[in-house]
Amino acid sequence: MKEQFKSFVRKNPILVKYVDSNEMTWQKFYEMYDLYGEENSVWDKYLNNNIASKDITKTTAFTDLLAFLKTINLDSLKEGINSVQRVLGVFQDLSGSKNEKNEDKKEYKPRPLYKHFED
Repeated sequence: MKEQFKSFVRKNPILVKYVDSNEMTWQKFYEMYDLYGEENSVWDKYLNNNIASKDITKTTAFTDLLAFLKTINLDSLKEGINSVQRVLGVFQDLSGSKNEKNEDKKEYKPRPLYKHFED
């Protein structure tokens, strides 16, 4: 029964808000769960608060994102980006895109020796 209650709380994280704000205790929630089960109307008061549910979901998602960002190794990320840049450079060399850019530029013509400052 205890594991079923835990999975019920995981499905409905909004219950945490009520415990954190001291409106309810885990003991009272567990007793309600034990007496009435999951599908009783007694839970409507706690589970139908859509605004609070969205806040809890956003907070949970943000917490998960922060936990993920903490696990990223920045050195390996930098090495990965550098290797991708090298691969892209090789592809550019093979495709000849650098040669096309050079052909678009005007060819350099030296100024005649007898001409001074746009005379």
